[in-house]
Amino acid sequence: MVQYNPLQFLPTEEELPETDHKPVDSQLQVLIASLLDDILSWVFRHRTDWFWGINMGVYYDLQKPPIVPDGFLCLGVERLVKQGGRLSYVVWQEGKIPVFVLEYVSKTYGGEYDTKKDDYANLGVTYYAVYNPEYYIRHNHSPFEVYRLVHGTYVLQSGEPFWMPEIGLGIGRAQGTYRGWNREWLYWYDSEGNRLPSPDERAEQAYQQLEQERRKTEELIARLKERGIDPDTL
Repeated sequence: MVQYNPLQFLPTEEELPETDHKPVDSQLQVLIASLLDDILSWVFRHRTDWFWGINMGVYYDLQKPPIVPDGFLCLGVERLVKQGGRLSYVVWQEGKIPVFVLEYVSKTYGGEYDTKKDDYANLGVTYYAVYNPEYYIRHNHSPFEVYRLVHGTYVLQSGEPFWMPEIGLGIGRAQGTYRGWNREWLYWYDSEGNRLPSPDERAEQAYQQLEQERRKTEELIARLKERGIDPDTL
């Protein structure tokens, strides 16, 4: 008997447009998502079952254009699928729906509080976060909001950082430095509420540790010389 497999008749990522080809509205729109990606790359450095997409088309319905989140996280998929990476994220090909989606509200409103929110709810995304540091008053919202999907409807959550057990991380705002830019950013947090550092901060921490060790060594050498001991003979 011939076995019918409907997936074999669906287009793959190679056959679909990569994105909606709309330019991003601001530099921060990319950098905020990039920082979260960089932190994930460190936190999940021993894992290969996750993928973070930035401004990448998410295909979930052949009758609809792709959704293009500013950032999204998928768990249970291969992080690297081929040499050139993913062209887009095709739900029927990957077999997993994003568990977390981030939208950054820029000067030009993009439907983050209505149409996009409805799209992500219909898709089944568990957590939907909206970061709106500049125009939240205009939209009568808070600067940062996290919604959880409950029975098909997004419910605004309280508390920051907000813990997401399905991901094993929390998310929230904090002042910090990324690529030399000190401002408020979004960060991942551990289960105890500690903010996870950016690459800049990890590099600075490593530098300070080396400097501390260097000073200790110099102080030890100075004390030995005061006692008439040549450190090179030890």
